[in-house]
Amino acid sequence: MTRILIADDDALVRMGLRVVLDGEDDLEVVGEAEDGRQAVDMAAELAPDLVIMDIRMPNLDGLAATRQITDAEDGPRVLVLTTFELDEYVYEALRAGAAGFVLKRVPPAELIEAVRVVAGGDSMVYPVATRRLVERFVAPAVGKEQARAIARLSEREQEVLRLLAHGHSNREMSEQLFVGMETIKSHVGSVLMKLGVRDRTQAVITAYESGFIRPGEA
Repeated sequence: MTRILIADDDALVRMGLRVVLDGEDDLEVVGEAEDGRQAVDMAAELAPDLVIMDIRMPNLDGLAATRQITDAEDGPRVLVLTTFELDEYVYEALRAGAAGFVLKRVPPAELIEAVRVVAGGDSMVYPVATRRLVERFVAPAVGKEQARAIARLSEREQEVLRLLAHGHSNREMSEQLFVGMETIKSHVGSVLMKLGVRDRTQAVITAYESGFIRPGEA
């Protein structure tokens, strides 16, 4: 059972999300937070598997709340809920540790799928919207540490990172590189470890911010 905390200052949004999520046998809403400060406190108290986080909230915004929650040891994963996909605050939330984002207007089935993907340890990095978001707001800052981390990747790991940054799934990478799925999973795990990031979203952001991938690159 995936335990979920909803953080949104709109009571109607929280109610709608609860109805959708509690209707699934494998999902359970364990709490609702009205602002970022409450979200941080409830995440520590309830230990959910996932926090669905609105960005614009009073007292403590979703960006700061995401950073505090993901910085905690064994903290829950965060899925950002947003009205506009090309939003600098959403990009900053991804940089702060959120595993992905979904739009408030998505059909219930897509929301449920996003929740399951992120709660399962993956990240919502595949949608074209995520790549557009990163490309629009990335500010390449080729730091020595990032450059050294990229340099530590093998040639094949760099290929995998490049494909990740362009939104390819494990299956697509397996087909393009002519290797098995388990091999791809191993390469992805090695990329995350060498870059010192927790998931694919963070790896993609590192690839762009280091200059390894440039916006608009085919």
